[in-house]
Amino acid sequence: MPLEEVDVMKVVCVQSSPNTDGLTCRSAEAVLEGAKSAGAFTELVHLNKLMIESCRAHDGGWGTCLSGGKCSMEDDFQGLREKINRSDVLVFATPVYFGDLSESAKRFLDRWRRCEFFGRDSSPLKGKLALGIAAAGGSGRGAVRALLKLEDYLAWLQFDIYDMVSVTQKNKSYKLDMLKAAGETIAKS
Repeated sequence: MPLEEVDVMKVVCVQSSPNTDGLTCRSAEAVLEGAKSAGAFTELVHLNKLMIESCRAHDGGWGTCLSGGKCSMEDDFQGLREKINRSDVLVFATPVYFGDLSESAKRFLDRWRRCEFFGRDSSPLKGKLALGIAAAGGSGRGAVRALLKLEDYLAWLQFDIYDMVSVTQKNKSYKLDMLKAAGETIAKS
């Protein structure tokens, strides 16, 4: 059933790890499990399975981002953007690579930020809840640094930040339970 036809809380989670069995994906699934248990419609999007290119800064840097708030490149970017616009809540989960977001997360967020630049006053994202997750599967270092960068993107896009959560191999036993509880709570809000 298409997302726009569902008359319940809609929670879309974008997870940007190529490893669909790893910590990032498990963290995303925990939030969605909690939200679903509270009656929400949930959808998990694996960003790395989509074709989303890097911004090319067409026509002097702005292209159709300036004139129409849409990217002129033809890939999966616009469809994902529209799916998020139709949701009530965004969960964005990224693995931590070198103390930063994944490359696919940065590529998507960079294009999204540019396309939202000139429509900020009427943005459908304004005030929409967002929960950010940075999952560090190795040493755990860099998770907080990556979360701060993710928070900057989400705040710039005008989301109402619900929570920003770091998950590591050392804390996953209780953080996954906490993320499930967060999903349930956010779906009831």
